[in-house]
Amino acid sequence: MATGVEIVDADAHMIEPPSLFGELMTRFPDQIGIRTDTRLGVLVEGRPYPYYEGPGAGCPPQNGMTDAPGVDPGSPAGVLANADVDGIDAMVMFPSFGLCVPTIEDPALGSAVARIYNTWAADFCSRSDGRLFAAAVVPIEHGDDAIAVMTEARELGLVCTVVPPALKTRNLDHGDLDPFYAAAADMGMALGVHGAPGIHLPKIGVDRFTNYIQVHCISFPFDQMTAMTALVSGGVFDRHPSLRVAFLEAGVGWLPWFMERLHEHYESRGDWIPGGWRKPPAEYVAAGNIVVTCEPDEKSVPYVVEMLGDECIMFASDYPHWDGAWPHATSELLAHNEGRVSDGTLARVAGANARRFYALPERARP
Repeated sequence: MATGVEIVDADAHMIEPPSLFGELMTRFPDQIGIRTDTRLGVLVEGRPYPYYEGPGAGCPPQNGMTDAPGVDPGSPAGVLANADVDGIDAMVMFPSFGLCVPTIEDPALGSAVARIYNTWAADFCSRSDGRLFAAAVVPIEHGDDAIAVMTEARELGLVCTVVPPALKTRNLDHGDLDPFYAAAADMGMALGVHGAPGIHLPKIGVDRFTNYIQVHCISFPFDQMTAMTALVSGGVFDRHPSLRVAFLEAGVGWLPWFMERLHEHYESRGDWIPGGWRKPPAEYVAAGNIVVTCEPDEKSVPYVVEMLGDECIMFASDYPHWDGAWPHATSELLAHNEGRVSDGTLARVAGANARRFYALPERARP
């Protein structure tokens, strides 16, 4: 960048290729297939992914990507060329279809799909000259299987593990998940809370809407507030003080307000939660347990910095999805923040915080 600021995209996305779907359908013909009702999509265990009609409807596959000319997420070279156009130095890549893995009910199938995806993602990023990094998927509903898959993903070099905002019948503070959190903390694996409508995750608020855009408006922030409430008030960070969790794709403006709301309940009725949180909620932000990602055009970054400091915010482009800002994500980030925050704060938000959170290796700049 002309400004000299390193840009690390903390939440970009893979677009899984037809060859990956072909491998899944070949290996699991009785459990994974193509929809045959004239609608685009994949069937997993008889369920359509995504479902894009009815309560909590997801995005139709043909509308999922940006229509900006020149987008090319199909190869490492294409992604890097797109990153160069937008001035992005490094990217942490989350799944698209792969976000469905936590909802797969058969433990053996969930583990196998996760391993296939993680291996493919690791290979994809290995051909990027140290600029692309992948987030892993795991069958988190299935205890020891999830830990085994996460361990293997870490050995493959993946830098984060995707966690859904809530499980089918459990919230993220359920005691059954403690071995998973302990394993993540022990191996230094960051967790990224990332939902998506239309992939059979619990419907949190979105059951009121059948229009995808209305669903999209509330799904991500409601998901993240649910996840944060569980992790903070449920004492997860007290039991696992080195655990690092990113709350993704909901922006940053909600964080100070929600911290204040959580604090009000902590202060007045915190003892109503047996074994619940032991510290004021903002202390988990200060300790590095909690980070969030900002949208490129958000105007609330200076306010969040004033309230909670500048180490809890990471830049994210959402490349190459329809609601991302590529190829203008970096220019929008700089335009909305240069002169409104210090140079040091801008450098941390733009890249340094993400490099630290994901424990990315330092890369020599040209």
